[in-house]
Amino acid sequence: MAESLVHRGPDDQGVWVDPEHPIALSHRRLSIQDLSAAGHQPMASPSGRYQIVFNGEIYNFKEIAVKLGHLGYCFRGHSDTEVLLAAFEEWGVEATLRLSHGMFAMAIWDRTVKELLLCRDRMGEKPLFFGWARKTFVFASELKALHKIFPDALQVDYSALAAYFRFGYVPTPYSIFSDIFKLQPGTFLRVPIAAFSVSGQFNPLPGQADFSPQPYWDVETIARNGLASPIVDESEAIERFDLLLREVVAQQKVADVPLGAFLSGGVDSSLVSAVMQAVSTRPVKTFTIGFREKEFDEAPYARAIARQIGSEHHEQYVSAEDGLSLIDDLPRYWDEPFADSSQIPSLIVARKARERITVCLTGDGGDELFCGYNRYFATANLWHMRQKVPSWLRKSAVELLGLFPPQVWQGGYSLFKRFIGDRRTQANVGLKVHKFAGLLGSDSLIDAYWFLMSCWQKPEDVLQHAQELPSILDRSPHPGMGCFIHDAMYWDQLGYLADDNLVKGDRASMACSLETRLPLLDHRIVEFSWRLPLAMKYRDGASKWLLRQVLYRYVPKDLIERPKMGFSVPVGEWLRGPLKEWGADLLHAGNVQSSGLLDKKIILPIWREHQIGRYDHSQKLWTLLMWLAWLRHWG
Repeated sequence: MAESLVHRGPDDQGVWVDPEHPIALSHRRLSIQDLSAAGHQPMASPSGRYQIVFNGEIYNFKEIAVKLGHLGYCFRGHSDTEVLLAAFEEWGVEATLRLSHGMFAMAIWDRTVKELLLCRDRMGEKPLFFGWARKTFVFASELKALHKIFPDALQVDYSALAAYFRFGYVPTPYSIFSDIFKLQPGTFLRVPIAAFSVSGQFNPLPGQADFSPQPYWDVETIARNGLASPIVDESEAIERFDLLLREVVAQQKVADVPLGAFLSGGVDSSLVSAVMQAVSTRPVKTFTIGFREKEFDEAPYARAIARQIGSEHHEQYVSAEDGLSLIDDLPRYWDEPFADSSQIPSLIVARKARERITVCLTGDGGDELFCGYNRYFATANLWHMRQKVPSWLRKSAVELLGLFPPQVWQGGYSLFKRFIGDRRTQANVGLKVHKFAGLLGSDSLIDAYWFLMSCWQKPEDVLQHAQELPSILDRSPHPGMGCFIHDAMYWDQLGYLADDNLVKGDRASMACSLETRLPLLDHRIVEFSWRLPLAMKYRDGASKWLLRQVLYRYVPKDLIERPKMGFSVPVGEWLRGPLKEWGADLLHAGNVQSSGLLDKKIILPIWREHQIGRYDHSQKLWTLLMWLAWLRHWG
C-alpha cells in the first residue's frame, strides 16, 4: 500500500505492526521539517501509548513545543509529528486537534483503549479515505493504496457515480466505491478494535450514529457565530486582515527545504505572493502557467505583478499537445473520476515548480471565502429580474438565448469589446449565456444555483440504472442564513472547495512530490471572513473587496483591476482539435455499450453537436470522458 503512494513521500518509508492486535500502519515520507531520521514514521509517543502516521503540517508546532517544554517534555528532534504525539499524551487527541493550526490527515492507534482514530484538517486540505473491504478495515491517503490489495473487492457505487456526473466529482463523505468513504473535514473518527472486521451501525455523516465521525470544528457554527458578531469598521477590517495574513504566511513559509508560490495573476495568488515576498529577506520563487489562447491567458499579468513585488518568476505555456501528453496519466493521479479540466495546467505548473522547490504556497480558497465567484451575485440578480418577468416572456428569453451557439455569443462579445476599444476579454462567455438561459428556467433560487453547479442536469438521462444519493437530492446542506449569497459560499466551502479545488491541487502537487500550503484556508482566516459584512466582500460590481484593499498596499491598483478569468482551459476547442481523436476513441460505440451504464442515444448526438460547433458541450463531455478514461484504467 505504501509503495503505491511513493509519489506522496519519496524520501522514506516505514511500517509498524502491533505485536498483540490486528493493526498495521505504514507511511511514505516527504521530508519537510526535520530531514533527519528523528522524523521517521510511524512514530511512537513518549510512553508508547500512541502510534501515528501523519500527512501534512502543523504550522504552530513550535509554539506547542514551548508549552510542552514548560511541562517537562524533551524532544529528540524538531518535527511536528513528535510534538503532536507529546501533545496527545498531555491533553488528549481532540484537545490537540483544536489547538493545532495546519493541514493534515492522520491515523493514531491508541494501545490503551484499543481504538484507531482517524483525523482530518478543518477545511479538508489533505485527503483521507477509509472503509471496509472483505471485512477488513482499511484507510489511505488515496484510493490506489486500497485498490492495490483489494482490487476485486472494490465495487463501483452507482449512486456516487450519478453524483459524479452531476458535479464532476464525487462529494464527501462518499467515494466511487461502495463501503469506502472520505472523512469529513473538521472531524475525527474513533474505530474500536471490534469494528475492524465489521462496520456495525456506522454512518459516514457526522453525528448520525454512535459510530460516526465527530466534529471538532465546523463551518456552519463558525459562519453563524461570525455573522452574529460582524466587524463593522472598514479600516479596522483592512488592518486586522493584513496583520493576520502576514502572520499566517510567515508561519506557513517555515520549512527545511526550498519553497515558493503559485502566481496566476489573479487577486488571491497575487496577494499571497506579495505578502510572502514582504515577509521574506530574499526573492521568492513564483510560478505561473500561460495559454496560447489569449482569452484564457493571465501570464502577462502574473509577470507584471512578479516584477512589481520583486520575485524570481518562472512561467510555462500550455498547449493542447501538452494536455494530450498527460491525458492517459489523469486517471492514475486522480484515482476516482474527476472532471475539472484545469487539473491539466495544475499538474504542469506543479511539475515546473518541483524542479526548483519542495513547498509551494497558493491562493486557493479566496473565492469561496470572500465572494469571488461571479455566479453568486449573477444568480441573485438574475433571479430578482426573473421574478419581474411574466412566465411566457421568460420562456421566450430562454429559447432566444439558447438559439445561438456559444461561439456566436463569444464572437459578438469580442466584436463589441473591440468596438468600444476595450482590449480586455473574457473566456467562455457563450457558455455562460447558455447557463444563464437554463438558470432563467429554474423553479427556485436554490434550483438556479444547483443548475449552475451541475455538469449534467439529469444524470439519470445518461446513466442507466443509477440513482442519485438522497442526501444530494435534498439540496442539503441548506443553512438558511437569511441571505442566498451567504448560503452559496457556505455550500461551496463544504462542497466545491473541498471536493474539487482542494482535490485538484492535492493530487496535482503530490503527483510530483510537491507540498502545497494554502494560507487563505487557515482556520483563523476562515473565521475572520465570516465576520465580514457582505459589503466588505462585494462592492460596486467587484468581488473580494477586502482582499483588494490589502493587495493595493503591495501592488498598484491598475495591475489588478480587470475582469475575472479563472483558472480554466479551452477544453471545448481542444476536444474539436488535438483531443478529438482521444475523445472519439473513448466514445466509440463499443466502449459506451460495454460499460453497461451509458445511453449512447444521448451521448453520441452530444458529441456530434459539439464537433460541428452547434453547442459547447465541453463540460458534459469532459465529465463523461474522464469517467470512461477512469474505467479504462481502473475498471
